[in-house]
Amino acid sequence: MHISYHKEWSHSLNREMEYKVYGLRGKPILAFPSSGGRFFQYEDNGMIEELSDYIEVGRIQLWACDGIDEETFFAQHSDIHTRMTRHKQYDQYIAQELVPSILHTSKMNNNSDEQKIWITGCSMGAFHSANFFFRHPFAFDGLLALSGVYSTTYFFGNHMDDDVYFHSTLSYLNDLHDENLLQSYRQSRLVICTGQGAYEEEMIEETHQLKILLEKKSIPARIDFWGHDSHHDWDWWRKQFRYYISEWM
Repeated sequence: MHISYHKEWSHSLNREMEYKVYGLRGKPILAFPSSGGRFFQYEDNGMIEELSDYIEVGRIQLWACDGIDEETFFAQHSDIHTRMTRHKQYDQYIAQELVPSILHTSKMNNNSDEQKIWITGCSMGAFHSANFFFRHPFAFDGLLALSGVYSTTYFFGNHMDDDVYFHSTLSYLNDLHDENLLQSYRQSRLVICTGQGAYEEEMIEETHQLKILLEKKSIPARIDFWGHDSHHDWDWWRKQFRYYISEWM
């Protein structure tokens, strides 16, 4: 398998950011790490090996990006404004720096075929992937979110200001009436999945809330609740990821 490592300066974050790319061609997938995770997490936890047959034959090409959760949502010694200001810089890095690079590279690697990106993540990565998908829909045409929460309640309780609101998917999506954006979502593939086993309680509740909201907005989505043996960990995320990618491919 072809694997490339990248370390590039981010003007949005004023620091170097790292990521890995797995494969040479295929449908581009952007994958966010779970809570406090780094760009090598997918490889370390067996996800790349799980998908190796799809990667090696050029059906998918996966970008595993870096996270900065310890500077944002999990920065316990910073106030909410400081944490959200840093997260907005991360949002800008992903949307204005990394995503255009992925689209450009993917076009070159796929005989000038312009493809949108599938975006994915597990746990905190699911929170990020859903938030980026709904905030920047014209870059993406697929969302696979596994075991995520989709509001900021888990991090900030009932605190809600503009910065928090516009990164709390259940909040801003509920109030969204822009038909161009809604139509973009409706033309995409959405899978929201959680297990019902250990440590999935908050995820089950917010997945239910997102299901109701998507139905309200007439946005087609597959919402799955796996069994009570399906817990909040990589052994199940590997199974789920492969199951849904196999259906999509």
